[in-house]
Amino acid sequence: MLLRLLYKNIIFLLVIASLVVFGYWLLHDPVKGFSISVPGLDNRPSAGDSSNEIINIGESFSNYAGVTVGLSGKWNRFRGTDFDNINRENIRLIDNWRGKSPEILWEVELGEGHAAPAVYNGRVFLLDYDEIRKADALRCFSLETGEEIWRRWYKVNVKRNHGMSRTVPAVSENFVVTIGPRGHVMCTDTKSGEYLWGIDLVKEFNAKIPFWYTGQCPLIDNDTAIIAVGGNSLLMGVECSTGKVVWQTPNPDNWKMSHSSVIPMDYKGQRMYIYAAVGGICGISAGEEKGKMLWKTMEFAPTVMAPSPVILDDGMIFITAGYGAGAMLFQIIKEGEKYFVEVLQKYKSNEGLASEQQTPIFYNGHLFSILPKDAGALRNQFVCCNLNDVTDFQYTSGKTERFGLGPYIMADDKFFILNDDGTLTIARADVLKFVVLDKAKIMDGQDAWGPIAIVDGRLLMRDSKKMVCIDIKAR
Repeated sequence: MLLRLLYKNIIFLLVIASLVVFGYWLLHDPVKGFSISVPGLDNRPSAGDSSNEIINIGESFSNYAGVTVGLSGKWNRFRGTDFDNINRENIRLIDNWRGKSPEILWEVELGEGHAAPAVYNGRVFLLDYDEIRKADALRCFSLETGEEIWRRWYKVNVKRNHGMSRTVPAVSENFVVTIGPRGHVMCTDTKSGEYLWGIDLVKEFNAKIPFWYTGQCPLIDNDTAIIAVGGNSLLMGVECSTGKVVWQTPNPDNWKMSHSSVIPMDYKGQRMYIYAAVGGICGISAGEEKGKMLWKTMEFAPTVMAPSPVILDDGMIFITAGYGAGAMLFQIIKEGEKYFVEVLQKYKSNEGLASEQQTPIFYNGHLFSILPKDAGALRNQFVCCNLNDVTDFQYTSGKTERFGLGPYIMADDKFFILNDDGTLTIARADVLKFVVLDKAKIMDGQDAWGPIAIVDGRLLMRDSKKMVCIDIKAR
């Protein structure tokens, strides 16, 4: 009798427990603590809150045995001397490698990233990330031998996020200006590497670092460093000799820093700086009223902006971005003292010339680009169009000649196009058809996205972990 009663009680308790569990399952929201995945923030570490981290910009220096020789060529900033990614040195370059492997003059191991070199009088300047020291490092190499001459560095914690370093230094006769992944601006002496000054854009100007760290490349204009802040100021000019901020552009619309770089433009006697921020595109006076906003437009304002503005003829500007944003061709119009913006064409990535990461080239009245992955059947193809209609291609490279996110450059009437797997293609700079002259696998290639530099008959290229210098002089 007692056993039967005990058995009934156990059954009753099990029924009650089952009802409680079922009720919990029925009423509990298993995704209550989840957050919505925001496009562009996937796999993104914190941009780096440096409020509690002491960063002494330029604190350390190392001297090495490398020396320079009598080379005088210059590729002294992002997209070269004329900001158009075209090398105009009077040096004949190769059409093909005649069945031989390209001659690698030297190579160096780098920290993971996509930062590209600038070259000035036989010296190669690269803002690397030293993964052992956990430091931004401005490294100066000999263009002739690849030997390191000096290194100026400072400790800063940067988490891997599709690489760390991304920018190209700006170099003049006396100054080198760099911007690190977390927005640390540094200025040194070109020859000696002596530290001159530094600015923390986050701490001092309330800048917000973009999705994949700082991508903008600094500009030196008349010994003034031009920096896009996107915080308390939109743009500012910093005197290279002293580090003094000499002008600032207000930022009433709270536009944010993008991965795009500032490009100068001259229009009807007015010099201006063109900047594509996260929020809109603007023209800032570089003349008498330095820092004054002359015009702005929010007609094209994607949340991720990597390519820089392309300056065309007669006040026309082309701007493009990836992740489905497409592109816009627009015209600056001046009436009296006022400027206006007229949109000529605006379209999605699968409707015309566009780019995700690299900045298109303008040459001989035509635009050249590698289409992004969301361009439909023409994705990753090299294309050409004229300015009458940038949705109508003169030609495409075809299904068998596709390229990834890699860079391209023009020199000696040829395109040098680097696939992101490390294959370099030489193509004729033609506006009628795509003609491959030769191609060769240069590196193993992983994310070979950093811009190419050509100077003194040498081509500098990199993948995510290595930079190589190859001889491309015609024999």
